[in-house]
Amino acid sequence: MLLDERPFASVRDLQHLIGVSGATIRRDIEKLNEAGRARKVYGGVAAVERGVRAASLPFVENRDIAVAAKRAIAREAEKLVQDGSSIIVHAGSTCFHFGCRIAHRNLRVYTNSLPLASYLGEHGTCQLTVGGGDLHREPGLLYDVATTSHRFYAAQFFVGALGISEQGILEQHPLLVRLCDEMSRTASEVILLADSRKFSVHPPTVALPFSRIARVVTDDGLSDAHARMLERAGVEITIAQIEREQ
Repeated sequence: MLLDERPFASVRDLQHLIGVSGATIRRDIEKLNEAGRARKVYGGVAAVERGVRAASLPFVENRDIAVAAKRAIAREAEKLVQDGSSIIVHAGSTCFHFGCRIAHRNLRVYTNSLPLASYLGEHGTCQLTVGGGDLHREPGLLYDVATTSHRFYAAQFFVGALGISEQGILEQHPLLVRLCDEMSRTASEVILLADSRKFSVHPPTVALPFSRIARVVTDDGLSDAHARMLERAGVEITIAQIEREQ
C-alpha cells in the first residue's frame, strides 16, 4: 500500500499514479476511511497513526492536512493573546495557521519560521521581528547555529509538535529541538498548539517536557486517556471544537 511508504498522498498524486478521475479517488478514500485502513484528510488521504514512528512531511504538504482542526486550534489560541503584548510563534503548520489569525492584531511577533514571516510581511499589520541566520528549507527555519543568546523576550511562546507523549513535546529535526528549548527560555508562558492526531505520533527526541508547558490547545478529538495524561502533568487544556461540514 502506498501509505506504508509515505504518510500522506494528495488526490492529485493518486490521479497521476492510478490514472482515474478525482471523483473516483475521493470515493475510494471514503471507503478506506470507513474501513479504518486510512484517514480522510483535507486534500487527500493519510496513513493511520500506529504510535510507532513518525515521518516529518514538508511544510507545504503538512499545512494542508487536518486543516479544520488546525484552524479551530488557531481560533482558540488567538483568544489567549492580549493586545499590545509580545509573543513568539514557532515553526510548523499549526503555528502557521495561528499566525495567520493574529496577522492584524496589535502585537509584536517574533518568529524563525520563513513561511510565517513571509505571510505576515505581505498580509499582516502586526510588528514583526524575524530571527536571522541561514535558511534551512526543511523545516523552513531562519536560524544561526552559532547564536548562544536571544534578546527577544515575550509573554507567550506558541509552539507546535511532531508528536506528544507522557514525556512532553517530541520532535525529529535537531534544529526544531534546539530552537524549541531556546525560545521557551525567553517567554513567560509556553502554549502548545497540536491537533489530537499528534498524541499517537512518537518521534525520538523530547524537545520540551510538560513541566515547562502551561497549556495545550487541541481539538475535540482528544481521547479521555490523553486528557488524563495532560491533567496528571499539571497542564491546562483548551479544547477547540472543529467546524465539520454538514
